[in-house]
Amino acid sequence: MRIVIAKSLLTGLLSLLASLAISFTFVPMLGGEVAGAGLVMTIVCPLAISIPASAVHFWQTERVKRAEATASDALRKLAIAYEELRLQSRRDSLTGILNRGAFLEELEAFSRKGVTGALIFLDLDHFKSINDRYGHATGDEALRRTGQMLAAYRGRFDIAGRLGGEEFALFQGGLPIHEMARRCEEIRTLIEHMDLRSASGGVVPVSASIGAFHCGSGFDPHESLRAADANLYEAKAGGRNRVVSST
Repeated sequence: MRIVIAKSLLTGLLSLLASLAISFTFVPMLGGEVAGAGLVMTIVCPLAISIPASAVHFWQTERVKRAEATASDALRKLAIAYEELRLQSRRDSLTGILNRGAFLEELEAFSRKGVTGALIFLDLDHFKSINDRYGHATGDEALRRTGQMLAAYRGRFDIAGRLGGEEFALFQGGLPIHEMARRCEEIRTLIEHMDLRSASGGVVPVSASIGAFHCGSGFDPHESLRAADANLYEAKAGGRNRVVSST
């Protein structure tokens, strides 16, 4: 408010100076004299008109500025909330890694970019029995731990996702064929040695069957996932807690 008053007074002063300059320039040229009532009007009129008018103008301008600032802040907060909601919609709520839709979307983007690598598909063995014997809280913890293990692989073209239930997938972009089986075995060993405890403190055995497929340039994400799934099925049929891979 002080700024509005100061600006209004300054505008009034400038109006007064302009009025005096005009009067003392043109009135004598017309044969008149700036004095008495004329001088009073020359002083009072610009002040009486310009100060209230400019005060209203500056006050409305300040209101518009405040409204624009409020709207800008609201839009910024809305954009942040939207981005957070978008990210949450792409994540599995239990494990924090990508959900099935987001994983396939990222996989398709890698394919378009010409990225090659290993698609690793795994399934926790006998997961239903873990829930039935040790409770769903223990089963959820097994899922969370598995998600954390896969999320630890954080290369430029590495993505981890929970595709549903106890099924997980990891894509490691740039991983050569000759290293794929070793990486799968590394993951299988990490899961097998997971230190998972029941509510009573007992050790809960966890293992995973893994099917892997090496994706070449321009790979079809859905076909590659089906190939990895077929290898996973073979690993399960072969006794579980093992790796089957192909190219």
